Amino acid sequence: MRTDLDHLPAAKQRELEEVVRILFAEFREATENATGRKKSARILKVILFGSYARGDWVDAPFDANQYKSDMDILVIVNQKELADVAAYWSVAEQRLIDAYLIEKRIHTPVHFIVHSLQQVNQGLSHGRVFFMEIAEQGIALYEADDRELAKPKPKTPSEAANAAQDYFDEYFPDAMRRFDLAKIAIEKSYLKQAAFDLHQTTEALYQAILLTLTFYTPYDHNIAFLRLQAEGRNPALFDVWPRGLRKERAMFQKLKDAYVKARYSKHYQIDLEELNWLAERVEILGRMTHSICTAHVAKLREKAAH
Repeated sequence: MRTDLDHLPAAKQRELEEVVRILFAEFREATENATGRKKSARILKVILFGSYARGDWVDAPFDANQYKSDMDILVIVNQKELADVAAYWSVAEQRLIDAYLIEKRIHTPVHFIVHSLQQVNQGLSHGRVFFMEIAEQGIALYEADDRELAKPKPKTPSEAANAAQDYFDEYFPDAMRRFDLAKIAIEKSYLKQAAFDLHQTTEALYQAILLTLTFYTPYDHNIAFLRLQAEGRNPALFDVWPRGLRKERAMFQKLKDAYVKARYSKHYQIDLEELNWLAERVEILGRMTHSICTAHVAKLREKAAH
């Protein structure tokens, strides 16, 4: 795996150094009182993937209605349990958000995912496109040793087509069922329930895209993160959510917050006008999801036929 960062500006390289420092500091804090097996908790690898690894990132102004690339990081740990974000990584997530939005110590949004070495190697052995691309294009920012990842075993064209179809057939109808529930809740003015159901629809649609195209989706309810991952696969998806106006960005934030706050916070507020706007955007996302996924499956079928 590559280790060079020569294609990145010096400022971006310094940002990555700070990201790695934060990840290690918060992981040590989260595991310092661990007992049993977890006393041997270790980070094995930290890998940069996505646009900043490939060299095709976009660094547009934050307030512009343009795509802005995140730094995507894969943290590989030595035990599956240590991939639990809530238990071991939530503080690191917040620290990175603060470093970007408040402290301005880094100037690029950062998202990271955590998996055990076993999970990553299983993904490679089962031909999951997501992990194969990381193995091929990723850049190691840290390695505890010289242990290599498993050799990728790509699916045959027929296997890939069948797997993509299975994922689409499972996740897209589920998303549409949720959307039906959201529309009923809007009609009855069940405002918080409608917001939650629209969130669940959005999450399922992005999962449908990622699973159909890569056979993988992060274990994450954060639709902002899922959105970025999906948009990275098909930039046309960027147009689903207008970002030019503060109000438009705030509307998506309300949808993102609905996963927790619409269910548990008495302070969460959303009105019918906002819900109808969000429902229109989610409906557009649904149409695009269907088009992108069915086109991809058809392409895989054609490849399998030859």
